[in-house]
Amino acid sequence: MVRFLLGLIVLSSFGCANKSGECASVFFGGEIVNPTSDYVVLYRNDTYVDSVRLDDSNRFSFTLQGIDEGLYHFNHEPELQYIYLQEGDSLLARLNTVEFDESLVFSGKGSEVNNFLMEMFLAYESEEPLVYNYYGLDPEDFSNKVDSLRHMKISHLNEMLADVEMSDRAFNLIKASVDYNNYIYKEKYPFFHRRKTGEETVHDFDNTFYKYRDSINFNDRDLTYFKPYFDFMKWHFGNLSYMQCMEDCNRDEQVGSNHLHFNKHKLHLVDSLVDEQDIRDVLFRNIAVDYLIKEHKSDPECQLFINKFNMLSSNGEHKKEIDDLYRSIQQLQSNHTLPDLVLKDANGQDISLKTIAGRKKNTVIYFWTAAKERQFRNTSQRIAELKKKYPKHNFVGINLKTSFSQWNALLDQYGLDKSSQFYGENFKEIQLAMVIDKINKCVITQDTIIVDGFGDLYSSL
Repeated sequence: MVRFLLGLIVLSSFGCANKSGECASVFFGGEIVNPTSDYVVLYRNDTYVDSVRLDDSNRFSFTLQGIDEGLYHFNHEPELQYIYLQEGDSLLARLNTVEFDESLVFSGKGSEVNNFLMEMFLAYESEEPLVYNYYGLDPEDFSNKVDSLRHMKISHLNEMLADVEMSDRAFNLIKASVDYNNYIYKEKYPFFHRRKTGEETVHDFDNTFYKYRDSINFNDRDLTYFKPYFDFMKWHFGNLSYMQCMEDCNRDEQVGSNHLHFNKHKLHLVDSLVDEQDIRDVLFRNIAVDYLIKEHKSDPECQLFINKFNMLSSNGEHKKEIDDLYRSIQQLQSNHTLPDLVLKDANGQDISLKTIAGRKKNTVIYFWTAAKERQFRNTSQRIAELKKKYPKHNFVGINLKTSFSQWNALLDQYGLDKSSQFYGENFKEIQLAMVIDKINKCVITQDTIIVDGFGDLYSSL
């Protein structure tokens, strides 16, 4: 009888995980000050869950049942942030889009885990300049410095655990938020140290510097889409590939600068060390995007790499994405015509990019967003300098990831020339067609024919 009752308990717990009507609900709501969009959209990993419209008081709420415990993210264009949800949570968020991450605070059941994740996110953002100064130190001193930063966070975590109960999965996530950012520092060290000091050779490391590698789980499904974990994996496989190639490969390959050779190493290492299919696929995708963006050529080597990627990846969407990216790169080569993109002018009227670029013989197309204020100011200053240097050129700004009304308000606020500023409504379409891979990206044309499809505002003009 005892065994029978235990069996019923186990079955009922599995049933709750699979039958939404029988599960404890999850409430997630809040208030957004100075909203930049009408909606809040919730995702589980890269899969859409639900969306809600802000009410007249700029409040929103989700009531969910039968959800999987784990990491989600909510999107309020153009910003997004992580949230951890599990059955029974009743979570309130409050934020101001003027300082989205800095102002985000959670309250209610489930808030402790989420506030800790935000604290770690902000802590690593604020300490990056400090750690950058450490890269000039020798390996032992550098390791001591960054380990001390990690120990402070572990102490903070232990203090929280004394007062808060949480599931094993929640603990695994917040512990990962401490550990993997620290590990990233050490994976970066050989390259940043050399950049900082000008040394030509890489240091030898004692057995303790990379000791944490012994405990890395390359197949943690719960962390597949968690940025610290994913960023660590990218740096780790890049580091391993570089060091392996330094030891085993012909130096004529110019380690690290031959993108095909180097990225083939990375594909092989991921294939040999990672078993979890989703993690394999997102890493393969990242390697392919990184290779194509840095190479931005149309040649047989690129096609060979794509063939290898297609053989390893099992994700059809990723394969289509890489094919589309390569097609866009091919179309942005010199002597091709501009893509057929439709933008909006300040009056909300549709206008083609080719029409805009055809107004003057020489055109420079650049991109900006309200979400990156410092970049916007720097870009505006750079464009002012270039206009003086090239008075006959047509400088065209395309705004992305901003609401139309906010963009129009910024044009008035900063006195921007509305005849040369345009709004990109479909960010993904424009990002793909123009292969926007960096904040200083520009495209230079002559009579709508591409001169440089992969230009840089600071080095190409």
